Amino acid sequence: MSPGEGNIAHAARLIRAGKLVAFPTETVYGLGANALDEAAVARIFAAKGRPRTSPLIVHVDSVEMARGLAARWPDAAETLARRYWPGPLTLVVPKRAEIPDVVTAGLPTVGLRVPAHPLALELIRAAGVPIAAPSANRFTELSPTTAEHVPESLADYVLDGGPALVGIESTVLSLVDRPVLLRPGVIPLPEIEELIGPVEVFGASSAGPHASPGMHPRHYRPATPLYLLGDGDEPPAGNGVCLRIGRGMPADPREYAAMLYETLHRLDAQRLDWIALERPPETAEWAGVLDRLRRAAG
Repeated sequence: MSPGEGNIAHAARLIRAGKLVAFPTETVYGLGANALDEAAVARIFAAKGRPRTSPLIVHVDSVEMARGLAARWPDAAETLARRYWPGPLTLVVPKRAEIPDVVTAGLPTVGLRVPAHPLALELIRAAGVPIAAPSANRFTELSPTTAEHVPESLADYVLDGGPALVGIESTVLSLVDRPVLLRPGVIPLPEIEELIGPVEVFGASSAGPHASPGMHPRHYRPATPLYLLGDGDEPPAGNGVCLRIGRGMPADPREYAAMLYETLHRLDAQRLDWIALERPPETAEWAGVLDRLRRAAG
């Protein structure tokens, strides 16, 4: 048995025992528990300080496992899963009764995703259960893209799989009635619409249960105040760092996403007065990055 296999076997035993495991995905590191164990999932909310109104994404190892957790699997879900899974797309569909309500904020729907990271897939298969997992951070704080970013004592075990390659959380798309984009990611909306037709974009969240994770107005925040600068804006006075597109940050939106949280973690450790980033353009390709920056700036 290789060291990696031993780590996965240990992590899988912890998942089956109701413990919390931080594990890598291609988007960010997740804080995982057995999605079918209500008490284990409740530990996620307690560890993160996360409100029960924010549902969790359930990670599965295949389209077949996803279908087994869905009360209804629309044709659009099959089309998108076959195109993007494994990958950074979460599909919200009606759930089966065996998924505890704590996972879904009491809603009759569940977000499902097949992560595109070999260790994540091996962990799900070794545990033999779907794994519910939000990002492995304290609620509203910066998401982790390396094992070192996971806060100490948040998880019972951290499975180190190297840096996350996508770098921001998955696109979330509801297929319950009509297609609705709940959270943008690195997959441009026009690309999805080419496959399944028109998609509505969800507006502001209500005070009740959220249809998707990541819908709080303040989220993904570094401890250092973050400013978004428009054309002609100057950063505030004091000791800070200002990064602009093409000057400190990549001009390609996927490359920008891949290094965004890593950059903010690094700058946060420097005890600056502020961090300033140029506001990206409001285009489909930049939608996921812009969403994270707006919430991080608060």
